Amino acid sequence: MDKKLKVANIGMKFGMCHVEGAMKYSGAEIAALCDCNEENLRFAGERYGIPEEKWVTDYMDIVNNPDIDVVTVAIPDQQHVKVSCDLLRAGKHVLCEKPLALTREDIEEMVRVADESGAKFMVGQICRFTPAFEKAKEIIESGTLGELYFVESEYAHDYMKLCDDWRADPKRHGVIGGGCHAVDLLRWLAGDPKEVFAYGTKRLLPMVEYDDATIAIMKFDENLVGKVFVSTGCKRDYTMRTCIYGTKGTLICDNTSPTMTLFVTDEEGVVQPAQTIDIQVNNHNATKEFEVFADAIINDKPIVTDAREGAKTVAACLAIVEAATTGKIVKPDYNF
Repeated sequence: MDKKLKVANIGMKFGMCHVEGAMKYSGAEIAALCDCNEENLRFAGERYGIPEEKWVTDYMDIVNNPDIDVVTVAIPDQQHVKVSCDLLRAGKHVLCEKPLALTREDIEEMVRVADESGAKFMVGQICRFTPAFEKAKEIIESGTLGELYFVESEYAHDYMKLCDDWRADPKRHGVIGGGCHAVDLLRWLAGDPKEVFAYGTKRLLPMVEYDDATIAIMKFDENLVGKVFVSTGCKRDYTMRTCIYGTKGTLICDNTSPTMTLFVTDEEGVVQPAQTIDIQVNNHNATKEFEVFADAIINDKPIVTDAREGAKTVAACLAIVEAATTGKIVKPDYNF
């Protein structure tokens, strides 16, 4: 490619991995860093050797810069819709962090604007680029596990010292803001859940109004069910432990361990000794994510985690929250 993609990165508190992802891609160069917090901006700029003339505190400077092609958005979830839509309307290709947005109204608007813009839009569902989960997807599709009948994942992350105002926003329920990782992962591995039911408890985070632990049961089809556990106040290391059960085997993995465990059966259906599979640990593989995004832009390929895919994950999360609130089975609405 003769011309490098000119990339801007918005949000330096959470988005430095995206700066690194773009910097490692040979066909791109950093055109701007943006953060309304000048301290965060200076830290990132100096860390990555980006000259000060490329630092901006107002994202509209990026919107109005015709030289910028691609923008990554890593800011509080409540701001995704406004910033992303402004960028899309300006013809920028946008990689927006998960979740797409927090409400049905906002995700519908983002899908509509992404369609109308004609630009590439990608939701940062990073689990799809995590080596262990990529391997899990490969094993499932190879038929090694047989037919899936139960899948489960969890988002266990202690927010006690992380829970600032935007995380405590009642709209940013833990299932939507963080648990969307586990929900999206199961959607990717097993398909869209047709029905969900959930219970929630609140014992650990006094600064939030929403449940700080939620367990959701999902029905994918008549012979495949699943479970998602979300705890934003758990007293343990961060993990997304995931278990995948099939008629011929079982796979146990997570996003932070260097190994995964595989059980398979022989021709007579007898379970064989556990196999340990070595895995590269890369919990936030923004480098691979940016490579895929850039390839789609340059070669005009479809985006797998596009606005509709991101919207479907939020729709499933909203259904879980509704189920936990009402005590009723809820069918997610995936019509976008």
